[in-house]
Parts: sequence; C-alpha cells; structure tokens
Amino acid sequence: MPARPQVERIKPPALRPGDNIGIVAPASYFRRQDFDNGCEALRQMGYKPVYDESIFDRDIYFAGSVDRRARELENMFQRDDVKAIVCARGGYGSNYLLPALDINKITSHPKAFIGYSDNTTLQTYFCDAAGTVTFHGPMVAKDFAKADGVDVESWLAALSGRENWRFNFDVNSGVKPLAQGAAEGVLYGGCLSMLVESLGTPYEIRTEGTILFIEDVATKPYQIDRMLMHLKLAGKLDGVRGLIFGEMLDCVQAPGQGYTLEEVVMRIVGDLRVPVAYGLRSGHVSSHNITLPIGVSAVLNVGGSGVTLEILEPATAT
Repeated sequence: MPARPQVERIKPPALRPGDNIGIVAPASYFRRQDFDNGCEALRQMGYKPVYDESIFDRDIYFAGSVDRRARELENMFQRDDVKAIVCARGGYGSNYLLPALDINKITSHPKAFIGYSDNTTLQTYFCDAAGTVTFHGPMVAKDFAKADGVDVESWLAALSGRENWRFNFDVNSGVKPLAQGAAEGVLYGGCLSMLVESLGTPYEIRTEGTILFIEDVATKPYQIDRMLMHLKLAGKLDGVRGLIFGEMLDCVQAPGQGYTLEEVVMRIVGDLRVPVAYGLRSGHVSSHNITLPIGVSAVLNVGGSGVTLEILEPATAT
C-alpha cells in the first residue's frame, strides 16, 4: 500500500524572484566573508537576503546565546516580509533551541526552512511536530558562498511549487544502486549523527513509511556502522520503505582501507529488503548541493543501471 504522510503536511508558500529570504544562525558561528559571499549569491539569483545584526554574535562556538538564536528563528517565521528562511551554517547547537521554541509560531507562519547538518534537528522537529514541509539544501555561509556550491535546478523545483518532478541519476552521476527495487513513501531524513541523537528524547525521529535519506561528513566507517546499528536496534529502520545515502564526503578510515563504505552500509541494511541507493549529493557535499523537500510523497526506483527519485507532489503552495 502506498505510504501516507504521518500528518497532513502544511506546505509553505512558494519562493519567487524578488522575495526576501531571512538568514538565521541556529547553531555555530561563521566567517563573515563567507556569509557576505553567500548573501551576494542570493542577490544574483534575484532574492533579497535579510538578517538581524545579532546574527554575528558569538558565544564560545555558538552564534550567540540560546535566547538570541531561538528568538531570531521565531521572528523570521513571524515576519510578513520574509518568504523563506535559510540557515547560515550548521556546526553544533540547534538542539539547545528545541525546548526554547514556541512551535505554534512555526505552525501558524509556515515558511520554507532550508539547511542541513546540525539543522537536521530542527528540520525533523518542524516536519514531525509542526507538520510542515522543510528542505534539506544549501546554506548561506557554506554552499552559496562557493561558485559551484548550489544545484540551482533542484532549488527552483523544490521551492517554486513544481509538480511531479524527478531526479534521474545515471551511471555518471555518482549515485549507485546498492539494492534494486521500487518503493513509495514520505521523503525524510538528514544528517545521520543528528538523526541518531534524537533517539530517547521528546524529539525522536519518526521514520515509519518513509524513503529515508541519510548523509554525513568526515565520519569513519565504523562510526557510520555504529549509528546505523543504533537506528536498527531502536526499530527506526523497521518501517522504512527505501533508503538513499548521501555523498558521505570524507567518510573513510584510512586512504588504503580494504573495504568500501557501501559494503559497511549493506551489512546493516541489506536484510531490510528495500531499495537502497548511495551517493545523492545533498548536504555535506563536494559541490552542487541538491535541495530535497522533506515531508512530501516520493517514489524511489533503484535499477541496475540507474536510480530515479520522483517527487509526487509540490513541496510549496503556489
């Protein structure tokens, strides 16, 4: 039976050229030059970046205090002139915001919330508790700051309200089929470290009926193994309909290791008997960060010669 969303999703308004994009820093601080470069890239795409001067605050390794970061995020959701919200960067610290946020302010002012890495914590929370569609995609002081950092086509498709669009990954795309098959489910997930850290908390991820996307960076294979086993033992892979792994940038033990991360992955998920793909470039990537809508229905088809991911519904409301 086709998977259904766990809740009726609230879709944020579509993003248009000329719209204001609010920039927030829910986690770590960032380099000012990278931030400025990223804002200029958004302007070149036709958007108007807006932000509070407090975004440049610093508290140890955080972008200011918990109260500053939480109020900044709430205010951007509540501002009528802001049409979407993009994170400056990830790092660490978004989990501090969970008990400090008024989720009703998120639910009552739905907007596209875009980011990855540590911000997975907020994205899965908004998706599950607020019932909103969120977006795993490029950030200002990271991807927008680089000339080749953003996959513009998926950004536009995800945020403009396009219907029934798909990714076609052939043998030259870097996306590999690990277990063949087809499945329909709710696209969900993000950074593996953050997904695992939710377990045992009131903000625990909800994976049943999903096409689960998993990515990470600079994490050794045995650490990936440990986290995937944690998800498995916690029952979080039981109801998953399909799995897509990211580029998994720099996830190696040593340059000469005698095994691949794909082999490590399949030792754990191979018995789930669901389609598995590997190498989708979203999140921590080498270039051209793909925007994935989280919380929408999708079909994953993994064949011997390629992989397709079809988004079955618009991710934003037009």
